[in-house]
Amino acid sequence: MKAGAVLCCSLLVLTLPLSPVFAKVNFRGLDLSDDNRLLFQAESSGNGAYPQSSVFISRLTDLALRQITAFPEKMELIGNGRILQIRNAFGALRLSVTGGLPRNIPGFSSFAAGSPAVGGRVEDMAASQDGRWVLYVDPVSPAYGNLVLVDVTGGAGRVVARNVERPDRFFPACWSPDSRVFVYSRGGRLFYYPVHSASAAPVDERYRLIGDGAINAVSWSRMGDFYYLKGSTVYQVRGSELFARALYADFLEIGTVAGKLPFDFDDNFDAFWIAPDSRSLLLSKGGRNIFYYPLDGSDLESVLPYVIIPRSAYNINVLWSPAGVVTVIASVLKNEGAQVMAWRLETGQERMSFSPLDTPVGSYAALSPDGTKALFWGERGIVLYDYINWRILLTLGTGPAYASLWINNEELITGDAERIDRIKLSAGAGGLAAQRTMICLSSAAEYGFEEKGSRIFVKNGGTWFVSDGKNPWTEVSNPPVRKPSLVSGRYRVYLERQSFGPYENLPMIRNTASVGTAPLLPGLQYDRESSPSRVLAGSLIESAPQGIFTHGLREGLREVALCFDLYDDAAGLPQVLDALNRFDIRATFFINGEFIRRYPSAARDIANAGHEAASMFFAPIDLSDARYRVGVDFITRGLARNEDEYYQAAEAELSLLWHAPLFNASTEIAAAASRAGYLTVGRDVDPLDWVSRDDARALGINQYSASAMIDRIMNMKRPGSIIPVRLGLLPGGRKDYLYLRIEVLLDALVRSGYSVVPVSTIIDHAR
Repeated sequence: MKAGAVLCCSLLVLTLPLSPVFAKVNFRGLDLSDDNRLLFQAESSGNGAYPQSSVFISRLTDLALRQITAFPEKMELIGNGRILQIRNAFGALRLSVTGGLPRNIPGFSSFAAGSPAVGGRVEDMAASQDGRWVLYVDPVSPAYGNLVLVDVTGGAGRVVARNVERPDRFFPACWSPDSRVFVYSRGGRLFYYPVHSASAAPVDERYRLIGDGAINAVSWSRMGDFYYLKGSTVYQVRGSELFARALYADFLEIGTVAGKLPFDFDDNFDAFWIAPDSRSLLLSKGGRNIFYYPLDGSDLESVLPYVIIPRSAYNINVLWSPAGVVTVIASVLKNEGAQVMAWRLETGQERMSFSPLDTPVGSYAALSPDGTKALFWGERGIVLYDYINWRILLTLGTGPAYASLWINNEELITGDAERIDRIKLSAGAGGLAAQRTMICLSSAAEYGFEEKGSRIFVKNGGTWFVSDGKNPWTEVSNPPVRKPSLVSGRYRVYLERQSFGPYENLPMIRNTASVGTAPLLPGLQYDRESSPSRVLAGSLIESAPQGIFTHGLREGLREVALCFDLYDDAAGLPQVLDALNRFDIRATFFINGEFIRRYPSAARDIANAGHEAASMFFAPIDLSDARYRVGVDFITRGLARNEDEYYQAAEAELSLLWHAPLFNASTEIAAAASRAGYLTVGRDVDPLDWVSRDDARALGINQYSASAMIDRIMNMKRPGSIIPVRLGLLPGGRKDYLYLRIEVLLDALVRSGYSVVPVSTIIDHAR
């Protein structure tokens, strides 16, 4: 097994950091050569994570487009350690670990391939360890797509499964270490798919069923088996078993029982990690409690080690060395921002336990193959640790670092905003020494064509580099850079500003040898979504009681308000806050008094994150219930009590917006709230995420899956819409929750050309 292989479908995180996400794309620095090649820079900025930029070159005669710098948002080592795969806001690329210019992946759509993903997340993917195969989800609706298998040796692809949920926290498939088979999820069930060749079709899907569950219920081991959690049972499934399973699928229970848990695995909120020797596992229950379980038939009624992760944790990593040294790392929201915490499983005592460690430098980590060293990176740089003794060995950078990985025990790759380096560690007089070799440039401060020639020059970090477009960048002094030009013998180029959508501007190409002007990239077309007449300030839809604001302008601005309702439970809040931050979106949170009393620190998290906090009364009661005498005094006192409790918890004020619990408000209730200075807010899109199993049976209405709710929202929304999302666990039960797929919803709204704004902004723009 080579270093860098992904063994675990859960990717060692509870919330996958899919960043950067939505950002406006700005093109600049057009430079046209005499032989009709266009150099330009694309910048993706404005998100809460970090901006990106890349230099492109296009051959205008056929519009071939290629990145010549590669921002290292995410890096993976494939092809038995020979190929570096990079993903960023503009697509997916590959190059040799020895260095070179990045190249597009055949058959995989990307920004450079004419299928831009800008305006939302870059489409996620899963590459096989040998590098030959790539899986991606080709969208067919906002929440669903077809799982496509691509043979990158020729670019041929085939649909493996239809109506697969589009990726959110996890990609819906994961590869075996030997690249012979992958497991995928669809509709709450798990299937396997053996790969022989791109043209060989396996048996029908119903004979490849593994069982119920999501992809995070599966984890591959180093030996080529995978572990599958179903209910309270841990199954071990040998890879060889899958190829014979079709003969017995109707009556054979897959795998053998490797262990039992004291509670059921919930793939909505739980995650697990298998030890390198496959003899034990760590299980995260609800993202809070981390338990250690041996898979050796031990009595699970005995006290086993565990650690309680703070409620506001939104990212959990596990480092597990071959020698069995376990470290749990979590990013936690604090008043001063995100903080990293770490715990070590102590095994040298009579009774194992978790002990806190000093805060590591960086929230992301990678363990060397032998488990003796660890890399930590993040905004404060990249640092090499002695993993066993938890001490710093070497500082490899002090600026923001975005991705790192190990090639072997003595070589690693790091990526920052300027360059991607291969680093070789060696013993020096004062300890470890690091020898750097540049693999590729991440970005460029300046660039241009050769004055009398065809080479390309790029300046980065105060140093100039040169390439002929085929060979790697090499350092050069005093380059003869030609003055930028917008004209060749055949074309003129210019930038045209865009009024809406993900592009701030577009490079335009004017053919002076004939007639015609066209954009370099296809513009994104959006459906016109407006009602027949203009809705004015404070206007209400006909079905709403008087005095309740249910939506904003239906024409002009293409914006919606996404608001989150917190009744009495905080489940999902850390993940939602993290997603909003990375999408650079400010939303409205309607907060009930019961929630404030139970989770005062969560109320502070919302205030500290800069979101709009509005009221949802002092208790989660149905104001239409005949048991309550709902008058002016009752409403005004209930709103005032919520104000005071929120101030005591968050040291901040609620806005003068509210909605009644369950949105059950009348004209009289709205008038009473107005006496207290509040505007009553309604909704014009109901996702039906409040419908529990019990509600569905009692009321005779459908209970939609989270993905079906996203498609429902996207079909119902209009400019000015107010879209509520309920957070927390739902009394009466659900199989899944809309807020756990919030990244997909945000991505769908952004891709359709919408800005997501607070409710107060919708109201202000309607005045």
